[in-house]
Amino acid sequence: MGRNPWFETVAEAQRRAKKYLPSSVYGALVAGSERGRTIDDNTGAFAELGFAPRVAGFHADRDLSTTVLGVESAFPVVISPTGVQAVHPDGEVAVARAAAERGVIMGLSSFASKPVEEVCAANPNTFYQMYWTGSRESMVQRMERARAAGAKALIATLDWSFSNGRDWGSPAIPEKIDLKAAIKFAPDVLPRPRWLWTFAKSGRIPDLTAPNLKPPGGKAPTFFGAYYEWMQTTPPAWDDIKWMREEWGGPFLLKGVSRVDDAKRAVDAGVSAISVSNHGGNNLDTTPASIRLLPPIAEAVGNEIEVLLDGGVRRGGDVAKALALGARAVLIGRAYLWGLAAAGQTGVGNVLDILRGGLDSAVLGLGHSSVHELCPDDLHIPDGFTRAAGAGK
Repeated sequence: MGRNPWFETVAEAQRRAKKYLPSSVYGALVAGSERGRTIDDNTGAFAELGFAPRVAGFHADRDLSTTVLGVESAFPVVISPTGVQAVHPDGEVAVARAAAERGVIMGLSSFASKPVEEVCAANPNTFYQMYWTGSRESMVQRMERARAAGAKALIATLDWSFSNGRDWGSPAIPEKIDLKAAIKFAPDVLPRPRWLWTFAKSGRIPDLTAPNLKPPGGKAPTFFGAYYEWMQTTPPAWDDIKWMREEWGGPFLLKGVSRVDDAKRAVDAGVSAISVSNHGGNNLDTTPASIRLLPPIAEAVGNEIEVLLDGGVRRGGDVAKALALGARAVLIGRAYLWGLAAAGQTGVGNVLDILRGGLDSAVLGLGHSSVHELCPDDLHIPDGFTRAAGAGK
C-alpha cells in the first residue's frame, strides 16, 4: 500500500520535498543569505505572537473572502512570484491551476520557467512580476506582453542588492541542462529516481530559461543570463518607479518595503499597494522579520493603499496574525514550492487547503465571522516585538 499523498502541514511538505529533490535543487529552494538570521526570524517571529481565543459566541458561518487590488480571492493568500519553478515539469502552470481551483490569485515571476500566456490561461487572476532590468524599451515590451496575456496587476520587486554567500554553502546550479551538466550532476540526481522519472514521463528536462524575458524574435535567456542583465542595470530611483507605474497603467504592487518612509514615498509615487517583505531572507541578512515590520507600516499608510505581507507564512494561523496586524493579505513562496516538489499541482492545492483550514480555525476561535474583523486585540504581542525604521522620532 502506497503512502498517503496528502500531508497535514507545510513542514511535512518540506520534509517530503527534501527526500524527493536532488540536494542542489532543494538547496536552491531553501536559499537565504549569509548567516540565515532573516530567514529564521521570518518564521520564528510568528511563533512569538500568541492568540487570545474566546470561549463562546462563535459564528457558525465565517467569511474568509477578500479582494486584492480589486481582484476577488476566496481567502487572503496570494501566490508570491518565484523564479524558475523547474522542480516539477509543469512548474508555474501547475501552481496556477491549483490556485485557480482554490480561488486564489497567482503571482508569476518574470524569471519563471513558463510563459505568461500559459499561466494566465491556467489562472485568469494572475499578477505579473517584474524587476528593474534591461532597457526601458525592453521593460515596456514585457509589460505589453503581460497585459496582452491578461495579467490583472503588475508587481515590481526591488528589494534585492545581489547579496550572496551562505554560511552553509550555496548549491551548484548549471547554466543549462546538457550532456556535460548531466554527467557532472549525476551523483546528485541519480539517488532521486522518482524526481527523474517525473521528468522522464513528461518527455521534458528541467527548463532553466526565462521565456518571459525573451526579446521579440530572439531566444529566451538562461536564468543566469537574465540575472546578469539585472545586475548590470542601473538601479531604479523613485522617479523610475513612478514611470513604471504610469507605463503599466493599472493596479500596481511595490514589493519589498521594510521602512515607514519608503512606504510613504510609495504612496507619493502612486502605487496601489505595497508588500512588506525582505525577499524571503534572500537580501540583506539581519533585516527583521516581515511580520515585525508590518504594524508601523500598516499604521502609517494602511488607510491610503493596500498593505500585504510576504515572508515566513507557513500556517493559516500565520495568515490570521498578519491580518490582525494590518495586512490585507499575505503572499506565500516556499510553502507552495514545497507542495509543488512533493506532489505537483495536488501538492500546491494541499498547501492552500492547509492555510485556509488554519485561517478558518483562527477566525472561529477568536470569535469572528469575517477575516476583516481580525485586529491586534486578538493577539498577545510581546513587548518590543515590532521593529520600525524610517519612522522618525
